[in-house]
Amino acid sequence: MAIFHYNSERPFRSNPDLHLHYWGREQCAPGHTVGPGVRDIYKIHFIHEGTGIVTVGEQTHILQAGQAFLTYPHIVTYYAADSSEPWTYSWVAFTGEEVPCLLDKTSLSPELPVFPMDKQLMPELYRLLTEAADSKDGLDLPLKAIMYEFLALLLKLVPAAPDILPLPRAKSIYVEQCLHFIHAHYCENVTVESMASSLKLDRKYLSTLFKRSIGLPPQQYLLTFRMAKACELLTESTCTIGDISRSVGYQDPLLFSRMFKKVKGCSPKEYRLRHNDSDIVL
Repeated sequence: MAIFHYNSERPFRSNPDLHLHYWGREQCAPGHTVGPGVRDIYKIHFIHEGTGIVTVGEQTHILQAGQAFLTYPHIVTYYAADSSEPWTYSWVAFTGEEVPCLLDKTSLSPELPVFPMDKQLMPELYRLLTEAADSKDGLDLPLKAIMYEFLALLLKLVPAAPDILPLPRAKSIYVEQCLHFIHAHYCENVTVESMASSLKLDRKYLSTLFKRSIGLPPQQYLLTFRMAKACELLTESTCTIGDISRSVGYQDPLLFSRMFKKVKGCSPKEYRLRHNDSDIVL
């Protein structure tokens, strides 16, 4: 059974530097699976007992007690508990304007999301957050302090190699502009060429910068982002499949359905039947 704790304090602005949304713990049933799917927040699972796997793209990692893994926003991820030795894990889910920059200073990426737990803070993170929330002093400041301590430890535990340190500011601006372009125009006929042209950059150069920073090529990120938006419309609206298809950049609903099934493993209609906006995914 999963145990959830939510941060009752809402962010004071739409995109704070760091905000803990929720945390929890679960002793998973044998073969318990999550996904393939996407979220719009960062989430870290800490494995305390047992084993399991996590799959991102074509990369599958086997995890055991003493390890942890990070799931990124808008990146399709699948994970499953072992059928004979299912894992027990705890988790933290968070967002924030500072988070991408902090993670750039680590060796983690969507394809390499696994890291070792330390011996002191990480195994106790669930307890520390729960005790801080129970004290009800200082609103969410104690929670935020614990999370900053954890992120500082993470930077020391898995630092980026010298050749993959954060992009120089001028180059990172290009990636940010590319992300803004995708988020603003995903419902249109977006291509890498059109993005590169808007930024007055070479297409191959932009693709290299983008993949190095985000972990995915621009076209793959666009596909993932479109399908995340489609999932929102499928679960939170009564729009037809055709309307949703056009809303996320596909004039051909059949092509949209094929791409959706490729990413999500089921048709848009099946996804809508399986999900609703009250579901909680662990």
